[in-house]
Amino acid sequence: MKVFVTGSAGQLGQDVVLLLQQQGHEVLGCDRQEMDITDLDQCQKVIGDFAPEVVIHCAAHTAVDAAESDIDAAYLINATGTRNVALAAEKAGAKLVYISTDYVFDGLGTLPYHEYDNTNPQSIYGKSKRAGEILVQSFSSKYFIVRTSWVYGKYGNNFVKTMLKLGQEKPLLQVVNDQKGSPTYTVDLTKFILELIQTEKYGVYHASNSGACTWYEFTGAIFAEAEDILGLSFTAKIEPCGTEQFPRPAPRPRNSVMDHLSIRTNGFQDIRHWREGLRDFLLELKE
Repeated sequence: MKVFVTGSAGQLGQDVVLLLQQQGHEVLGCDRQEMDITDLDQCQKVIGDFAPEVVIHCAAHTAVDAAESDIDAAYLINATGTRNVALAAEKAGAKLVYISTDYVFDGLGTLPYHEYDNTNPQSIYGKSKRAGEILVQSFSSKYFIVRTSWVYGKYGNNFVKTMLKLGQEKPLLQVVNDQKGSPTYTVDLTKFILELIQTEKYGVYHASNSGACTWYEFTGAIFAEAEDILGLSFTAKIEPCGTEQFPRPAPRPRNSVMDHLSIRTNGFQDIRHWREGLRDFLLELKE
């Protein structure tokens, strides 16, 4: 297949390009230097010239706290940029994958959110990503909206890498224990996306690693697995704390756990448990 990837220099984008190439697909990865998604004409030219069968839209404004004070930038990239990519993909006759987020929900519910629950984003980031979803649904006739959460991988900065570093430097780490979610390994997410694009099972999907934990529980698992796999020793004692001890400009969903209803009802195999993903990530780091 011919696949066009936006945000190809990002944490997820790099794995998407790599795995597509490994599977023998013809891939064109574009980052902001090669294509400005906020420029409709440029999107239509670059995507039109490549004539892909699938467009995977990974590019996004993901600075959650910065978005609270720079609203225009968040909407320019996550809404207008997504509309431009959707229009260009539609014009090229391509399927479109839009990577979205758990932040489209308010996180106030106690149960895992499924794909057809009402969205109610509380942050500018969440609202701008939800706007992108609406625009994709409006302009694309062949779309997959893939909502994910707590993403980490080999490329770029993420929570796992930060904790591995701080755990060896600090005597004490206070970690939030009242926000619950599903850590998602980019490789596992990518494998699901690659399976999805070879079908016509369009719609909204929740795609995270299975199982759930708090950030505090996740940190404990990171330390335990890293001691075992990487042979690291950690000086830091970890202590659970509440969200209010770390005030941030953007509100975080307390409950980010997503139910994989669409994965089940469309006959896909569920994504493995987050702890297995974490182990494989640490083995990847070791190599």
